[in-house]
Amino acid sequence: MTMNEVEVKDPGQFGGGLRLEKSCKDAEELFNNTLRFPSDELDQGDGATSSSPQQPLLPKPPRVLKSSKEVKVRRRRLKALKTSQESLTDRTGTGSSSDSLHEDGVGLPACGRTTLPPSRQWSVDGSQVGNTVEFHLSRDHGGSLSELENTFKHNDFLLNRVPSSKIRLSPLQPSGPLPAVELSVASTSLRTANRIDRDCLDYGAARRGGTERLHRNLSDSRLLETMVSDNTSLNSMKSSFSVLNPIRPSDVRNRSFLEGSVLGHGALLGAEELDRYFPERRVGIYIVTWNMQGEKGLPNNLDDLLLPTDSEFAQDFYVIGVQEGCDDRREWEIRLQETLGPYYVMLYAATHGVLYLSIFVRRDLIWFCSEVEHATVTTRIISQIKTKGAVGVGFTFFGTSFLFITSHFTSGDTKVYERILDYNKIIEALTLPKSLPDTNPYRSTSSDVTTRFDEVFWFGDFNFRLGKDRAGVEAILKDDVESDMGPLLQYDQLSKEMKDGAIFKGFQEAPIQFLPTYKFDIGSDVYDTTSKKRIPSYTDRILYRSRQKNDISVVKYTSCSSIRTSDHRPVIGIFHVKLRPGRDNIPLGAGLFDRELYLEGIRRRITRELKRRDAMKSQKNSTVCSIS
Repeated sequence: MTMNEVEVKDPGQFGGGLRLEKSCKDAEELFNNTLRFPSDELDQGDGATSSSPQQPLLPKPPRVLKSSKEVKVRRRRLKALKTSQESLTDRTGTGSSSDSLHEDGVGLPACGRTTLPPSRQWSVDGSQVGNTVEFHLSRDHGGSLSELENTFKHNDFLLNRVPSSKIRLSPLQPSGPLPAVELSVASTSLRTANRIDRDCLDYGAARRGGTERLHRNLSDSRLLETMVSDNTSLNSMKSSFSVLNPIRPSDVRNRSFLEGSVLGHGALLGAEELDRYFPERRVGIYIVTWNMQGEKGLPNNLDDLLLPTDSEFAQDFYVIGVQEGCDDRREWEIRLQETLGPYYVMLYAATHGVLYLSIFVRRDLIWFCSEVEHATVTTRIISQIKTKGAVGVGFTFFGTSFLFITSHFTSGDTKVYERILDYNKIIEALTLPKSLPDTNPYRSTSSDVTTRFDEVFWFGDFNFRLGKDRAGVEAILKDDVESDMGPLLQYDQLSKEMKDGAIFKGFQEAPIQFLPTYKFDIGSDVYDTTSKKRIPSYTDRILYRSRQKNDISVVKYTSCSSIRTSDHRPVIGIFHVKLRPGRDNIPLGAGLFDRELYLEGIRRRITRELKRRDAMKSQKNSTVCSIS
């Protein structure tokens, strides 16, 4: 060790990263015992000339703390330094502090080299030196002992400077390339970040329109995504996946769901609510008419009747009219509920003898239905015999009034005039509406019930026949008419009378593209083989009428050939009907429906599914595998 270097290697004094556990007095003794120099040499300072030999400039020992308060303060600083030093220790020997005394404007005269314990591995002048910290006390900075003393005073022997120095850690490098950010709205990461699920994407696409625009109001799986059209609800849906709309306390206070008196913002039947549930303002209606021939045995499965596989969407309303219904009407209604399942509830059911009319609606739409009214008319001379006549059901949905009529006219190949009389009696005697307000009284007449509603559907067994002999009809059918029924319909009695204006004034019918629905041998697709040899005919029909032109559009008009328990084939019609907003001045249905029927239908549906699963398990267990 040269005279310009002084090594301090006292583990007891500086062990564990400058563990200065003794008092400052001990530090003073350390300097006095280790660095002993004549007092006259300490006074030379900068006064040495170039001709005189230069003596090494040595620092004075640190100032002795006189008061106990200063000692306590110094001890606390030493303890804080000890903690910070241990936390900053780089045990791998690769890290270094990027701060230096030169960066902080501290100039230390070159005095010597002080070696600290191995646990302290940082560089004062910005360079890594392993286990040694070099203090270069250069005379170029005018380093005198007085300056050195001042330096130690201001820096507290570097102990106060270290905790406040800037520790610059080396940046972390990624272990691999970062994944590319997907800009597509289909990106899973983007959807997660924005909390938008798959259905909301469909909603946004549909709102933008185009050829791919969805029929939202007809889709059971898409209705929830279309229940919101305002920005507030859309933002709510984005943030919490909710499809429910925020409700103002004032609406909860004022809305009774029995009746209202407001038109405008917040009205239950107003435009805002209508656009939320039906952005296209069209509702889907599924209508079935079927003469059951009074059979006690019902089909094992009604799925083909109500939920055909060739239909893309389920509809909002299901209206089923039956003539010559089965003896157990309640059993028939339970079977309908079982088939439609928990998404639908029976809004209303009316009967007139063996005429049954049942209306099912999506359960989330019952709040927008008014009270339901019905009326019946018999066309028999003896009113107690209720096999011929009509039953009508009327109600208002939003601002559009509906009337559904199912009827059974006089039978017989030649009794056209009697059937016209039946029609005239029904439109005059059907007393509807009763307490519901007419949505357009200026276009209503007291002599025709069909003029007092916006949308009217009339269906049933009208008993109009083909005006041609059996052999001639069979000859046409053998020509493989396929979907062109023109050769048969030119003999249709109903089409002729409607064209002449004698019956169903203002009504329309969709093009018929199915075979005659009457009369079959039960359980087969063969027309009547009995001795009467009845002429195949289009007795079962669905007609419609609207106050405004083009309010009703036809989606499908066909027959259900898989139901063979009667001599009639059921006829199915699917329609889109335009809706208009209404006033909250009508008596609402208050969400009422047949709860007992609903529970029984769902119970049977569950029981049927469990039996089916048990049968599948039994079949799997009994299967014998053979290797050929």
